[in-house]
Amino acid sequence: MNEQKEVISTINGLIETLKDGQEGFKQAAEGVKDLQLKALFNEYSQQRSRFAAQLQSQAQSLGEAEPESSSSTTGALHRAWINLKSVVTRGDDHAILAECERGEDSAVEQYKKAIDSDLPVPVRDVVSRQYGEIKNAHDRIKNLRDTTK
Repeated sequence: MNEQKEVISTINGLIETLKDGQEGFKQAAEGVKDLQLKALFNEYSQQRSRFAAQLQSQAQSLGEAEPESSSSTTGALHRAWINLKSVVTRGDDHAILAECERGEDSAVEQYKKAIDSDLPVPVRDVVSRQYGEIKNAHDRIKNLRDTTK
């Protein structure tokens, strides 16, 4: 039973991370001037929402009646995304990209930890697939940050 609690706790932690990203990317999309970045950030925000829903249903299949549905500090963004607000008001695309990358560093870290923990097969498959996409998003944002002045 304890094992299952741990798995659910891991899943809930990832859901929080995804919700943080969803909110962070939404704010970033509102803050950037570049239309392609705006579209990309909106896409990543929606992706995080989908990923969270997938993990919520995994948690339910493990018997969790009410999987996590909010970000880590409801209403406020996780430390990793905290500086985004001040950067968004300046409207500096490069700085916004840098903050998104920082948020993504945190997400990649959380996913690595989850993959290293002892997840049952169906959950591990979902988490691994999501991890691949989150890693791609992180790398793409890093490249964009490096090429945006």
